[in-house]
Amino acid sequence: MPLPASVERQHLHTRQIECRGFFRSDGLWDIEGHIKDNKTYAHESGKDRVLTPDDPVHEMWIRLTIDEHFLIHDVEAVSDHTPYAICPAITPNFKRLIGLSVAKGFRRAARGRLGGRDGCVHLVELLGPVATVAFQTIQAERAQKLIAAHRAKSGKPPLRQRQPGEKVSVIDTCHAWAADGDAVRRNYPDLYTGSKT
Repeated sequence: MPLPASVERQHLHTRQIECRGFFRSDGLWDIEGHIKDNKTYAHESGKDRVLTPDDPVHEMWIRLTIDEHFLIHDVEAVSDHTPYAICPAITPNFKRLIGLSVAKGFRRAARGRLGGRDGCVHLVELLGPVATVAFQTIQAERAQKLIAAHRAKSGKPPLRQRQPGEKVSVIDTCHAWAADGDAVRRNYPDLYTGSKT
């Protein structure tokens, strides 16, 4: 259902964010993010440059290569459209994310390594949705089957099963995944804290 109608207004800016998750043939995962900003009118951007509504103000990409434990193995960042010619020079700094986990505390850790003059605010913002898509990609049942098939083919031991009572990362992260809610009761009954009746 769309948002309810607003008062009369004028559309000025659009930001598009797209994130995609891929399983790689080497058993790792590529999680890619793309951000694009457009104004709805011609305007000056940077120094002596006029953009039309079809010209992106920003268009940037990032790829995190991670394992099934959400550890970052590699990072690629690209800035195709930026307000200033110097902006793309910062993308190599995003390699500083290698070794971090996209689990809890990732956004804070990423800002610590890439905040202020050491990064790009738009690419750092994009890391939030990319991290969310990493979880959506890897925790899906289909993904778990791909991991198991790859491990069997490569001779790696099977994934360790969750032990009863062991914490699950999604619990209490939102209203739907409240520890006393129906989703936890159905999916992780040993961690359910609601009424047992």
